[in-house]
Amino acid sequence: MKETWPRAFEQLIEHEGGFTSDERDPGNKMPDGRPGSTNLGVTQKVWEEYVGRQVTHDEMRKLTKADVEPLYKKQYWDSIRADDLPLGIDYMVFDMGVNSGPGRAVRTLQKAVGATPDGVIGPKTLQAIQSADPHDLIENFSQARLEFMKSLKTWDVYGKGWERRVNEVATLSESLARA
Repeated sequence: MKETWPRAFEQLIEHEGGFTSDERDPGNKMPDGRPGSTNLGVTQKVWEEYVGRQVTHDEMRKLTKADVEPLYKKQYWDSIRADDLPLGIDYMVFDMGVNSGPGRAVRTLQKAVGATPDGVIGPKTLQAIQSADPHDLIENFSQARLEFMKSLKTWDVYGKGWERRVNEVATLSESLARA
């Protein structure tokens, strides 16, 4: 495991915050009609899929960082092949993967480097990433991420926070890329 993982996880948790049950958040809508919740960035739907059973709001409220870390590592960090990505690029793609899905994050990365946006990081994508200027890649990726977020119906509700997060992620990604 690359040394970026612990820091990326801590930064992500800082952005995600604690327990919410905001009805305006599409991530809190359960497929069976139950009201859902989110804690530490993990939606109730995702947590139920991960643990293989229904959970209560009380269980969601009690989640800890130690509980959710393996989920984030497996379903987001590993699924985007973050250990194979350059420092900084790994973190920004991971962060978007959590917010918008790993497939969308990978396709956004692929578009930013001129690779075929198929949602799978393979040898050609890795080669394109390695050939890209990290600063330009971070800037292009962040712009594309913001454009996607601005297209969402909930931009008016969450947009300021999302934009701040994208900028903070870009700043840390730049710092990591220079390291």
